[in-house]
Amino acid sequence: MITTPESFFFSELFSSAFLSSSVAVALAEIGDKTQLLTLFLTLKFRNKWAIVLAIILATLVNHGLSAWFGSWLGDGLAIWLSNGWVDGLLSGSFVVMGLWILIPDKDDEDESRFLALGAFVATLILFSLAELGDKTQIATVLLAAEWQQPLPVTLGTTLGMLIANVPVIWFGQALLQRLPMNTVRYVTAIFFIVAGLWVLVR
Repeated sequence: MITTPESFFFSELFSSAFLSSSVAVALAEIGDKTQLLTLFLTLKFRNKWAIVLAIILATLVNHGLSAWFGSWLGDGLAIWLSNGWVDGLLSGSFVVMGLWILIPDKDDEDESRFLALGAFVATLILFSLAELGDKTQIATVLLAAEWQQPLPVTLGTTLGMLIANVPVIWFGQALLQRLPMNTVRYVTAIFFIVAGLWVLVR
């Protein structure tokens, strides 16, 4: 069977790295401060598509760099440490990530000075700043370090961000009020803890 560039791309795109990254970040984003920021921006601006496009661009850049760093970090650790140590560090990181998710975020961004720049620019800047050191950024680094596939991880985490945030843009506060945030947070935490244990016993 001949593998064309297109079939190779789609096989990589829909690999386990892509799907697991989409699910992990979609769950981790629910109730996160960037989702609360999305709700705030939706209430401030009427141009919903500008907000969506800005979120896509900000996430691709942020998570692309994060995935590249995670892939490089995994390679570097593999050079200097035994495989057991690498798996142990990744496993511990996933477990810590799961426990961190149990701590709810607060919307404490100072966004007022950027609002005059318009929906697209304001969203691009604020979303990029909010993602720095955020749970979803750390999750992207960990996923790329585990899978060693930066492109599928980046596309997967970007899709996960859209899955979590696009409904907020169109349905807003009513949707967030109906979601059982604590239940979602517990499920997400279990997802990462189980992933960490799977890396350890793999």
